[in-house]
Amino acid sequence: MTASVQVEIVVAVHDPARPIERAVGSVLAQEAAGVIVVVHNTPAGPVRARLGAHLGDPRLRILELQDGVRSPSGPFNAGLDAARARFVGVMGSDDELEPGAVAGWLTLQRRTGAAAVIARLAHAEVSRGVPTPPVRWPRRRLVDPVKDRLAYRSAPLGMWEASRFPDLRFLPGVATGEDVPFTTALWFSGAPVAFDARGGAYLVHADAASRVSLSARTVLDDLAFVDAVGETMARLELSPRTRDAIVRKLLRVNVMGALVNRRDAEWPRGERASLARITAAVTALGQRPLRSLSRAEARLVDAMSGDADVARLYELQAAARRPTPAALLPRNPLLVLARDAPLRFALASMIAGRLRAAGDGGSRRPPEGASDV
Repeated sequence: MTASVQVEIVVAVHDPARPIERAVGSVLAQEAAGVIVVVHNTPAGPVRARLGAHLGDPRLRILELQDGVRSPSGPFNAGLDAARARFVGVMGSDDELEPGAVAGWLTLQRRTGAAAVIARLAHAEVSRGVPTPPVRWPRRRLVDPVKDRLAYRSAPLGMWEASRFPDLRFLPGVATGEDVPFTTALWFSGAPVAFDARGGAYLVHADAASRVSLSARTVLDDLAFVDAVGETMARLELSPRTRDAIVRKLLRVNVMGALVNRRDAEWPRGERASLARITAAVTALGQRPLRSLSRAEARLVDAMSGDADVARLYELQAAARRPTPAALLPRNPLLVLARDAPLRFALASMIAGRLRAAGDGGSRRPPEGASDV
């Protein structure tokens, strides 16, 4: 690493067929940025060959990790252990950074004193922004983890100050969700966090190789990270309001997602029982986590933690996705405008997606009535 490098980005590559040169080139095109490529469970030779044009750059380091585990946690953690820059971050081998992204993060950090900066995400192939996290309008440099719904950004894309989080690592040994305890600790630590709504984007590419079938994993595999999230919440001594915000995201995205993932899979008796136990355990992590869920979402959670059969669960899941009063209104109608109630959440997400496609977090007028969504 050279003295000019202020941010090191860790990129894990598991398949030499992936366009790793695109990701690495986009990082090395940034001033003050370096990259650590961790070649994971594959020969390093073909990866080095793809990186031939960049091998002479002193800001590039290539590490090898052969651990036999199909998880990004190992290589990401190895790269973070090796990093020496003040700020660190991670990146997928299929993705890239727009010009000026790192400079924007560093400028924002200097202006705000943030310990972490969240990158703006956009899809590379289409002009469409990624609406997570759906932060409030108007744009704020420093964000509030609850008011700005940071729980919905589980990928720590951007950068954070290594010395502020010296022991923060991805959860090892899980098939998925390794980043959820990580970002819970990062966003909800009490350290200042900024969101870069206007700088160069982190571009998500859609040309990734075929993935392991979701239906091949069990419910326990999909949700094995939940215990670690609970431990992180307890260690941080979070308020009931904050705990409920995190639990609502876990229920909506991860627990309900585990149900959706097995729509075409077999459901042996043990799988249904596992889903019930985990749903109940996640709900118990909060105090009143169902309050601002829609009536349809709350009915689905109740059924998932009970003994309803699988066919009934899918009926309730479909009902929760239809634009009906039950899917839009909480059980308590006074909570209809709560920050993560369906109507307000949907409006905030719509605005975020539209603005982030062009990297304009502050100069356009939002839709009428969208102030402080």
